[in-house]
Amino acid sequence: MITHNIQEELVITLPKEFDMKANFDYLTREKNECMYEVDNDLLTRVIVIGDTGFLVQLRVIANQEMVVGFLGDTRPTKDWQRQEIVQYIRAWFDLDNDIAPFYELAQTDSLLKTPVKNFYGLRLLGIPDLFEALCWGVLGQQINLAFAYTLKKQFVEAFGDCIEWDGKKYWIFPTYERIAQLTPSDLSSIKMTVKKSEYIIGIAKLMVSGEVSKEKLMNMRFDEAEKNLIQIRGIGPWTANYVLMRCLRFPTAFPIDDVGLINAIRDSCHMDRKPTKDEILKLSSPWNNWQSYATFYLWRVLY
Repeated sequence: MITHNIQEELVITLPKEFDMKANFDYLTREKNECMYEVDNDLLTRVIVIGDTGFLVQLRVIANQEMVVGFLGDTRPTKDWQRQEIVQYIRAWFDLDNDIAPFYELAQTDSLLKTPVKNFYGLRLLGIPDLFEALCWGVLGQQINLAFAYTLKKQFVEAFGDCIEWDGKKYWIFPTYERIAQLTPSDLSSIKMTVKKSEYIIGIAKLMVSGEVSKEKLMNMRFDEAEKNLIQIRGIGPWTANYVLMRCLRFPTAFPIDDVGLINAIRDSCHMDRKPTKDEILKLSSPWNNWQSYATFYLWRVLY
């Protein structure tokens, strides 16, 4: 998959199993999303490389190429910046993962056959930044998705930076360095529990100290990484697997107790009750090494 530079734009060659509409439809499922904007098949967001924010605008040509343009005066001047921007986008859209084997197994799977047909070309949209993924996992605990997005928006706009362009603000997720300096009372304007404020500040402090890092977790086996995450205050099995799935890209991550997953399986199986854990384990037994993708596609059924 070649990446090249054309007239100061970056062009990323897309895998065969990619569909712009499937991905952009997923990204626009929640109107309160504050980290990017999709309008007229253009996706705009800030990507931070080092200490510099780049306001990028993505468009897709015939599901074969993704063109990355730069808005305002945020054009990268160094090759390593361009490479890291491309790397971020590839990680966000999971472009380096060959998902053809997943589609092959889904053809004969009663739960996955229909979602794969309806959302063909959808990639497992990730959260490349570990602090953002951990915060999002904590914010989303025990509340509905719409309220979780409201909390994230409040948090980002209170403590994040932004780039202004054409009369709009494009937000950057708060850094763990900044959040580590706060107290729970500093977060009192955000409508989340004091416990969640404590958890997020605690995570930020662990990242400042270097005790928790994406690099360390990526170099662990799945079970080690899961155990390390669960040892963090405020991170249970659901949040750990969510982060393992959407940030660290472990293919076997499986938030089996997730309400959305349970509801999707119930609806797909036309059950009048929630499936038991044993039933979910039995249904998911063919998904070996594709549990994350199976979960993501079943979540997609609910939107």
